[in-house]
Amino acid sequence: MSPEVLRCKNTVALARRLIGKTLARRLPGGETQRAIITETEAYHGETDLACHASKGRTARTDVMYRAGGVWYVYLCYGVHEMLNLVTGPEDFPSAILIRAAGGVTGPGRLTKALKINRALNGACACDPASGLWIEDTPAPVRASQKQILITPRIGIDYAGPVWSAKPWRFVLKGNQPEK
Repeated sequence: MSPEVLRCKNTVALARRLIGKTLARRLPGGETQRAIITETEAYHGETDLACHASKGRTARTDVMYRAGGVWYVYLCYGVHEMLNLVTGPEDFPSAILIRAAGGVTGPGRLTKALKINRALNGACACDPASGLWIEDTPAPVRASQKQILITPRIGIDYAGPVWSAKPWRFVLKGNQPEK
């Protein structure tokens, strides 16, 4: 996908459009793995209390202030790497958490399965030379909008009832995690 497609001020709409796209990862040995994106979650700007940028620009969040189309990879709870696509125009911090792809549910499990780590932080999400990129999926497996569930984001109660209730999580039907 082109940087222009991945760079948009409407992070929520892009999070929905990423469902059914392909996440491609070239592993250190040269093998390329591809996985259909089945779950995303949007975080939009400094006013979004669930967004890392709600505390302002820091060394950790600096990549979120870049022009969209790059990866934001961070360590969560000192255990799991988390993969986010930066989407906003330059100086507008927004990102989409890739929560599941290719049958792997959970953002920490996904990064582990695809060997994604902070070395990819800031890498281009459009260029195969980066080792991790997004591709269009062939039409027979592309998700239609009717196949996408829309739910509130999860795991962000700390952001308060307004922000945790935002319907900014998108899941391909049949791919939601078991409870």
